[in-house]
Amino acid sequence: MPEVTFAGPDGRLEGRYHHAKERGAPLALVLHPHPLHGGTMNNRITYTMYQVFQRLGFSVMRFNFRGVGRSQGSYDGGMGEINDAAAALDWMQALNPGHGGLWIAGYSFGAFVGMQLLMRRPEVSGWISVGTPAAHYDFGFLAPCPCGGLMIHGDADELVPEASVRKLVDKLNTQKGVSVDYRVMAGADHVFAHHSEAIGEALESYVSGEIARKHMALAAD
Repeated sequence: MPEVTFAGPDGRLEGRYHHAKERGAPLALVLHPHPLHGGTMNNRITYTMYQVFQRLGFSVMRFNFRGVGRSQGSYDGGMGEINDAAAALDWMQALNPGHGGLWIAGYSFGAFVGMQLLMRRPEVSGWISVGTPAAHYDFGFLAPCPCGGLMIHGDADELVPEASVRKLVDKLNTQKGVSVDYRVMAGADHVFAHHSEAIGEALESYVSGEIARKHMALAAD
């Protein structure tokens, strides 16, 4: 799990990067919760998602947004953090020419940043959003959403009511060619205090299933 630093738009950014052994492996970028509320790349859910992608054979990175840990700069209300995430994607793609697809996974604020990045980067082939802050940010920019993904939410989330996320999922699922797999975890609050293992299992089953489905589609061509 080597420590890496790379150039961001507002200074150097600190990350952890695992490079897959297999040539042409897919890439994954994992985005952490809100910097002003204690969010870092070492957050438990962020780290769980990082580990799952590593197990699945991905080259994967998690990093600290500007102003967090040893990352330079200061919090920028979301827009600068979107640019930070884009810089992380650039770094990974430069290191992995000919990669086998690109996934973005975000938790809470990181889910918002990830979905913004999804709209800016057409090469993204899949996404995971955990604790999506649908009650705090306008997700109307997902029109149309470029591809389907997985959303995970807790039915006891005290910060983001589950109904607000369900409304977003229902809206996305009306879009042509988009299928969002929505999984609600019973008893889970916004920090998923006792549900990190369940999140890892959901992510692993979804991502491995999507990869298998795409391989079958390619084989049928």
